[in-house]
Amino acid sequence: MTESSFERYDLELTTPDMVILEMAAASKEDATEQLARRMFDAGRVSDLDGFLAQVNAREHQMATGLPGGIGLPHARSDYVSQTTIAVGITKYGHSLDFGAVDGPATVVLLIATPASSFSEHLEVLATLARSLFKENFRESLRRAHDAEVIAELINSTLVFFDH
Repeated sequence: MTESSFERYDLELTTPDMVILEMAAASKEDATEQLARRMFDAGRVSDLDGFLAQVNAREHQMATGLPGGIGLPHARSDYVSQTTIAVGITKYGHSLDFGAVDGPATVVLLIATPASSFSEHLEVLATLARSLFKENFRESLRRAHDAEVIAELINSTLVFFDH
């Protein structure tokens, strides 16, 4: 990878390395940990256990499942250096209960924002939720089978977003 593509990735909300295809997870906590580990490995989360504790605390306050099979765990954290989204597409036949009224999730998007970025956190959540309410967007994520394509779908959804 050239230096310029590293620079480009540094500014993006997600990268192909933060996409897990065919994710098999025992629970929503396991899925969240797998996704958070990708953020940690990418240098965007400084303390994996500390960040996970904050995500799980947030999850206990309110379910983060959206209609259409989406899990949207999220947290603002001092352990996050830049707003980041990791994506997990579950293995065929696997799904995870994130508390949505219409059933379990097959697409999980973990959103991490720096603790100081309250308005940014809300803006990312709102923008992503609007896209995820569109069935064609959800289906594009599920059918992509390619980490590059999924990363591009997420980044282009929030392309206006200046972080």
